[in-house]
Amino acid sequence: MITPLYWSKNKLYILNQIELPDKIEYVICKNYYDVVSAIKKMVIRGAPAIGIAAAFGIVLASREKKFTSFQELYKYLIQAKRDIDSSRPTAINLTYSTNRMMSVIKKEHSVETIKKLLEQEAQKIVSEDIEMNKKIAQFGAKLLKKNCSVLTHCNAGALATGGYGTAVGIITEAYTQKKIKMVYIDETRPYFQGARLTAWELKQQKVPCCVICDNMAGYFMKTEKIDAVIVGADRIAANGDVANKIGTYSLAILAKYHKIPFYVAAPWTTVDLKTSSGDDIVIEERASEEITTIYGKKIVPDGIQARHPAFDVTPNNLITAIITDKGIIKSPFFKGLRN
Repeated sequence: MITPLYWSKNKLYILNQIELPDKIEYVICKNYYDVVSAIKKMVIRGAPAIGIAAAFGIVLASREKKFTSFQELYKYLIQAKRDIDSSRPTAINLTYSTNRMMSVIKKEHSVETIKKLLEQEAQKIVSEDIEMNKKIAQFGAKLLKKNCSVLTHCNAGALATGGYGTAVGIITEAYTQKKIKMVYIDETRPYFQGARLTAWELKQQKVPCCVICDNMAGYFMKTEKIDAVIVGADRIAANGDVANKIGTYSLAILAKYHKIPFYVAAPWTTVDLKTSSGDDIVIEERASEEITTIYGKKIVPDGIQARHPAFDVTPNNLITAIITDKGIIKSPFFKGLRN
């Protein structure tokens, strides 16, 4: 199993996904500032993986100083949580993890005990995430027929989670059941998470795959027999609207036109029942340089404006089903998610 991050000897090791697939190197995080930096710089990405990194960021914060009292520790952890939460605003898993970590210390005032409890809780979040992903894979694979071709966007594999993956987890599970003929992978500009990461993961699993440019999806839906589109999610609103990597909305429209099932795979921690619809989801807008340059080479003329919303929202009427670790949810999503 690919390990996107691991904890060892009071340090968090994060696989540098910017360098993949050319180089496998781990960034060492010694304090929570390092975790914030890794999240902001896309060293680690994917909602569940970010949530796990955030949890260990709180662990690191509890060990950075010699706190003389509970009050001193608590004040510092509140500041750390605030900084970590602001590192990427769209993915709900991040605040889910930091809220869960902070709830650990409500009934305990011993500084040393709190440190131990926080580490234990972060490790629980990792193991629970992997188990959730396996359940998602089992549910999702049931929706696919034998000898099918699927299309996926961005990276929703082991690298985006604690391990195993959501959308990619379904694909690999279906492949072991001899259901997958071909996987078409959107390259996913501007960070090429599909071309670099999903293709790399599927290669490890020996799953037949083909990388396509983002704007080729409609062509392949028309000319090839695409049986399903499977994507991940960064936040799912109470009505079933889904925020995911930019380009997901366009894919959903294309799938609807071509009468192809459009599936969203995500752990229950990605569901945000406090957000009524996708209109209320904050969309992170990143630096324009991520659009105007590729690997340090400028591709846009000087003085030209560029924008980079990192996510878009797919309305629930374009979604065939949401596949979670609790089961498969279909329309009406508001009722299904509540139940």
